[in-house]
Amino acid sequence: MNHENQTVFPSFLVVVIGALWGIYWVPLRRLESLAPVGPWLTLAVVLVGCLCLAPLAWRGRKQLAVSKPRALLSTALGGASFVLYSNGLIYGHVAVVILLFYLTPVWSTLIARFWLGLPASPWRYLAIVLGLIGIGLVLSGSHPGLPVPRTLGDFLGLASGILWSIAATGINAHSKTRAAETNFIFCAGGVIMGLVLALALNQPVPDISAGTIPAAVGWILLIGGLWWAFSLTGFMWATTRIEPARIGILLMSEVIVGAISAALFAGEPFSRLMALGGVLVVAAAMIETLSKPYHPRLGVKAKGIGHRAWSEPMR
Repeated sequence: MNHENQTVFPSFLVVVIGALWGIYWVPLRRLESLAPVGPWLTLAVVLVGCLCLAPLAWRGRKQLAVSKPRALLSTALGGASFVLYSNGLIYGHVAVVILLFYLTPVWSTLIARFWLGLPASPWRYLAIVLGLIGIGLVLSGSHPGLPVPRTLGDFLGLASGILWSIAATGINAHSKTRAAETNFIFCAGGVIMGLVLALALNQPVPDISAGTIPAAVGWILLIGGLWWAFSLTGFMWATTRIEPARIGILLMSEVIVGAISAALFAGEPFSRLMALGGVLVVAAAMIETLSKPYHPRLGVKAKGIGHRAWSEPMR
């Protein structure tokens, strides 16, 4: 079986998982409508993901025990970034938060250049320019005035993308555990961030009425099991079998599905200016991923960010 045939199913899986995360906001906001307590909901959801993965993590405990601290910390930071992203979807406009998260080409290029000391190609600088112009147009179309983040959702989306760029670099450089083990640490980091965020935002401990408890618990189990435990484990498995450039392109399904679903089902505005900005952000992401050479021994290529060669100055 040739390499192309071997990547058909993993590629299909990445597209499906990207689309699934594009509608992640739907059950999340439904849960928020039942129990409007923000970060506590995300904490409960990610905790369910942890519990689902705990048996597999226990089976791979020896591998986790010998993992590099940097690998574990980077993976946990990845989960923390996704919790920020999740809360951004609760407090902000879906399309804006998704595109702020996908501004990662800017941060990943800056990390490569100034943290790891690697030269940046003209293509990477082009990705930075397109990404910044694009997100400026998106913010101009969503908020009047200066094109800067203004709402809590905006800032959470921006922070999640920055933290993810840092985390993904470390994951790609050092993580050598299997997908389920990696995702357990990922979710554990999310649990910690969920608790920190709930306390930082001074959110009261959830007080849910008895009538809504069954429905709320059902949504928590669904989101934690399907999105955090199942889909992310499948994604981490698939990304070890596909070159990063293809992953970056396939994951555009998340942006497309997220923007369309928010416009159709949440009634959120998505003007021509925002659409143009979104196209530029997507173009920046594609340029950034296509500028990376294929390396046959890839680590976890989550969200298409990073390249194993980046790890050399850190060893």
